[in-house]
Amino acid sequence: MNLSNLTPAAGSVRTRKRIGRGSGSGMGGTATRGHKGAKSRSGYSRQVGFEGGQMPLQRRLPKFGFKNINRVEYKAINLETLQALADSKKLTKIGLQELRDAGYINKSALVKVLGKGTLTTKLEVEANAFSKSAEEAIVAAGGKVVKI
Repeated sequence: MNLSNLTPAAGSVRTRKRIGRGSGSGMGGTATRGHKGAKSRSGYSRQVGFEGGQMPLQRRLPKFGFKNINRVEYKAINLETLQALADSKKLTKIGLQELRDAGYINKSALVKVLGKGTLTTKLEVEANAFSKSAEEAIVAAGGKVVKI
């Protein structure tokens, strides 16, 4: 075996189609584009959503709803999550940084603490918003609520 007798595996290399190079090539004439129509013309590129002249889907459907530009999106964290975090990490103060480190929120998230679950540990909780039930539960457990 030497460099002069190396060949690629059978069927792995195919010759390139030479389109529009005369009738002898088998791909002359229409150059594999069929007869007439937009797709056979040079410079053709289909518009996004074009359905062959039929009324496109995005124009057939009615417009509805609106996006409130003043909406504030909060990441919900429940009391049971705070309790689990306090138990596993032995924390007395839970803020945004602790929640980020634990992987519950990303760096730009606003946090709202909700009242699902029970809180048995005395915690100082720091967040952007609190539900009434969550606030009451934290204070009842001897903790402190800090709104950012």
